Amino acid sequence: MAMYITFVHGLALAGVLCVPASKAATLAWALALWFISGFGITGGAHRLWAHRSYSAGPMFRFATMVANSIANQGTIWHWARDHRTHHMHSETPADPHDATRGFWFAHIGWLYLKKDPRVKEAGAKIEMDDLCQDWVVMLQRRSDPWWNLWWCFGAPALVAHLGWSETLCNGVLVAGALRYVWVLHMTWLVNSAAHLWGERPYDPSSNPAENALVAIGSLGEGWHNWHHKYPFDYAASELGVLAQFNPTKLVIDVGAALGSVTGRKRATAMWERHKRSLAETKTE
Repeated sequence: MAMYITFVHGLALAGVLCVPASKAATLAWALALWFISGFGITGGAHRLWAHRSYSAGPMFRFATMVANSIANQGTIWHWARDHRTHHMHSETPADPHDATRGFWFAHIGWLYLKKDPRVKEAGAKIEMDDLCQDWVVMLQRRSDPWWNLWWCFGAPALVAHLGWSETLCNGVLVAGALRYVWVLHMTWLVNSAAHLWGERPYDPSSNPAENALVAIGSLGEGWHNWHHKYPFDYAASELGVLAQFNPTKLVIDVGAALGSVTGRKRATAMWERHKRSLAETKTE
């Protein structure tokens, strides 16, 4: 893993050098893939599969799985297992990216080290039967790693080459590697920065915080104090998209309007009850 992470960062650096020689359409394509692949993580691996905060029909799930494959952060199955472990053991030695060990460990260092035995033990106990019964998740898992590698590097380059005659090299390095590593870091900032810096209005005793900058980079995942307080909430934030930057919620809501998404869970009523309870306790 350490060798792989280092290698793709080298490819991303080469991608930076290729930006001046790339066509404007390729740069626009890379930007679009940031949002597409980002949603595959935020709306897919995270909110749909790891937390089951909403349900979706087969076509929506398949399209989201492809978007997740473009992001290429391991399979949905493994991503969800590690994330469920993280929530169950947040900021303890059994947390895969324990932020109490510092920014760099939580951000990228955990990928350069062998998993702590306590993380492995906790992960082995996570219930995964729901994902094993989802054919979309298992299709991706059975095709690992070639499926994700194709969608992450090959498909973006081919679209750019056939669509507007971009060179395959620029397609692989800019729309593929550079965009890929950027999305990796935006995701990792949720594990690091959003667990260290920001306000904690919902659970002051919790490390995760409300971090607007992380929310921008991760398409709405930076409202992290709310998310750890109410992980089942499909919005992963208290307020609507006009008040808190959250394009992932917007896409899910559009899916619901089209009939592809159902069962969106919210925690706002629970939060209101909690506030009333706190107010009553203070008046007693």
